[in-house]
Amino acid sequence: MAYVSGLRSPPPPRSAASSPRPKFDADLLKAYIKKLTSSTLQNCTWPEQKEKERVKGWIKEISERVKERMLEIQPRGFKYVVFTQINENRGQGGRADIVCHWEDGDVVAQEMYYNDSLICICIALAIA
Repeated sequence: MAYVSGLRSPPPPRSAASSPRPKFDADLLKAYIKKLTSSTLQNCTWPEQKEKERVKGWIKEISERVKERMLEIQPRGFKYVVFTQINENRGQGGRADIVCHWEDGDVVAQEMYYNDSLICICIALAIA
């Protein structure tokens, strides 16, 4: 776009130096998620139809505790998103992937836990 003198001023030049963004320790969070899912679900079995609310409780507990841990690791400078899914394990396996366009400071921590009865996938995003 051409700039006509007196009508519009050109945009200010971008600084070559990147702004200092906070760093989030994704490895620390991954270790926490792995330990949390294992300790929370190791003795759990897929409930009968009338007890399905137990699964919602597990999902809520894991998600809230992961978010709390994220706030402990880095209390400012990020938006946090936690996805937790628990399904019955019928030998089908499980997989979760996420593709995003990231800024330099954004991170994802992902862990999968399974036993003979259930599969849990937890994905946590820290977005600067």
